[in-house]
Amino acid sequence: MNLFRPWILWILLLSVVHTSAYSREDEKKSTSANEEFTSEYSREMMLGGLLKGALETMHLSKMKLDDDLSQKSFLEFIKKLDFGKQFLLLSDVKQLEKYRKEMDDSLMAGKLTIVTEAFDLLDKRYKMIKTYAMDRLKKPFDFKQVASVETDPDKREFLKTEEELKSYWEKMLQLEVMGRYADAKEEQDFPEDVKKGRRSKTEKEKEQEKAKKEKEKKNKKVVKLTQEQLIAKATDEVTKNYQKIFSRLETQNKKRDYQLDKFYNSITEVFDPHTYYMVPEEKDDFDIDMSGKLEGIGALLREDGPYIKVEEIIPGSVAWKSKQLDKDDVILKVGQANDEPVDIVNMRIQDAVKLIRGKKGTVVKLTVKKPDGMMTIVELKRDVVSLEESYVKSTILEKKDSPYKIGYVTLPKFYRDFANRNGRNCTDDMRKALVDLNKAGVNALILDLRNNGGGALIDANMMSGLFIGKGPIVQVKASTGSVEVLKNDDPEISFDKPMITMVNANSASASEIVAAALQDYGRSLVVGGDHTHGKGTVQQVVDFDSVIPPIAKVYSPFGALKITIQKFYRITGGSTQYKGVTPDIILPDPMSVLEKGERFLDYSLPWGQVAPVEFSSWKKFTYDRKDLTQKSQERMKKSEKFKHILSSVEWYKERKDATLRSLNLEKFWSERELIRLKSKEFDDLKPDQNIKVTSALKLTKTEDKERFERLTESLQKDAYIEESMNILVDNLSAKK
Repeated sequence: MNLFRPWILWILLLSVVHTSAYSREDEKKSTSANEEFTSEYSREMMLGGLLKGALETMHLSKMKLDDDLSQKSFLEFIKKLDFGKQFLLLSDVKQLEKYRKEMDDSLMAGKLTIVTEAFDLLDKRYKMIKTYAMDRLKKPFDFKQVASVETDPDKREFLKTEEELKSYWEKMLQLEVMGRYADAKEEQDFPEDVKKGRRSKTEKEKEQEKAKKEKEKKNKKVVKLTQEQLIAKATDEVTKNYQKIFSRLETQNKKRDYQLDKFYNSITEVFDPHTYYMVPEEKDDFDIDMSGKLEGIGALLREDGPYIKVEEIIPGSVAWKSKQLDKDDVILKVGQANDEPVDIVNMRIQDAVKLIRGKKGTVVKLTVKKPDGMMTIVELKRDVVSLEESYVKSTILEKKDSPYKIGYVTLPKFYRDFANRNGRNCTDDMRKALVDLNKAGVNALILDLRNNGGGALIDANMMSGLFIGKGPIVQVKASTGSVEVLKNDDPEISFDKPMITMVNANSASASEIVAAALQDYGRSLVVGGDHTHGKGTVQQVVDFDSVIPPIAKVYSPFGALKITIQKFYRITGGSTQYKGVTPDIILPDPMSVLEKGERFLDYSLPWGQVAPVEFSSWKKFTYDRKDLTQKSQERMKKSEKFKHILSSVEWYKERKDATLRSLNLEKFWSERELIRLKSKEFDDLKPDQNIKVTSALKLTKTEDKERFERLTESLQKDAYIEESMNILVDNLSAKK
């Protein structure tokens, strides 16, 4: 394993300070050496040295900060300044072009002229657009015009003149008003659909909600607004919202840490998507809660251009239990209970976090845009994470007219209490679940690793051993080039019958290690979408304030760097990075349309290969993959559930590319109506009563019974579970 040595950065830092101090003697003729050293400029010079030292010595890629990297970083910096190409003109970008090859030099010198100049330009454009936007919103829009606006910045170039920029903003303001109008109209005409997320609630929850709404309807007289009133209301909301947005932009634009965040991370992200610098404030947030930035609802956030995206849903959290918020959802607005929602587009992640955090029991409303473009309002009551929900869960599945019992185990994440040697861990829980399923006489097993983002590496290693016994599981390559083979040393096998490992594009890291090992040994069939996430790397957090020499303490805090230091490889030699794991039997998956995974991220580390290691394949039985795949494909062609899924896949493909938006209100509303109806159609799946779900344990607590009821209904609705059962039945029948 890679061991980080703080003294390396000490030497690098002192070397940088020494070299820089003597290479710019001409700039200090009127300034004493002491004054120069104690300036903010020197602090940033030190920070630049720390970043360069860590990136070049610790990062897995061994990339150097040179002119080639500078040019890539410059393009990233421009994206971070104005991702939507809605403020800067082409002439502004060209003005900054002189720094294209100097990003590395600026970092080392600590003389960040590009940062000052860039944010001055941005501030100038903010003021210009603010004046124009506030004036334009006072005048009526032409909602009958046959015109459109391109909303995807990748399909647009930076505009050349101020008039072109104002024309673009006129269209975007009109689109915003139309969007607010449609939101209000949907809430007024279809309140039952507005708060509905991608994954539907249980039938019992739906009935309870319906009864509640009927009761509220009787006690409340609804007064519907006219189209003119709705438009006026929408325009007023957009005006107030942009007043807040511009005020926020102008304020945060002047904060030095905000500026440094954009500059430094335009460099770190060229190394890979998981390497990034945390300014001191963000480092504090990271320390507060290592499990995620959204304290109170349970999700991890990340910045993506001007947007705040959901990076991960914490199993057992409010967001996880609600079944309304998903990975890669974009959060557009945040509201507190009945208060007016705040637009968080172009907001710093730290500020967005503060809006979403809150006391247990309070309500937060998130306006969310799904990856396929569908909009929804997610209402959540803040709470603490229920660890019970994140633990291993097992049941017994039986299909009508089939003699076989199929064990089912779901693992939301790989968990382990490292602070307590005798604490709970997922390997022990999995072993116990397998013992219970064996006692119940199951004939085969489904191991569900869908949406499992990973966790403890030790458990990925040990858990694989529960199914294959003693042997190598995964290889780990460090930035030094050394390769370590991680092995399971326990020869005991807890389950030795046929099994399927279910994965999807959200299965990452430790999940991919387990799926890959079981596939390589021939122990399990892997079933799911055409690829897993492809995150086969390990990151380490370097807290700069804990490694700097005493002389530099006066300039603290320096923040921290999360940096990629290792990569995983299968025992057959190929990495899980980038490509992920390709299932043995591929099922149609809407996620495949949404471009999820490392292969779709800029600057993701490439797939690689090391020497394979010796291992003994599974000998007890084999799977006829060709025959099982053929039967599965024939069955899916006839399945109503998969026809439904394939229909949604085609719809998502169309929606994904529909970035040219009409400015004709009638056409705009028709499109929104179609989206609403399609969303409702795709969510309206009924439980399959032909699948019987039985608990392997005796349930006595009310909360356990309710949890099992939710699990039962979700399994009965799940086409992928049903098909996995069918594949196992085919396999068992063939071996009779």
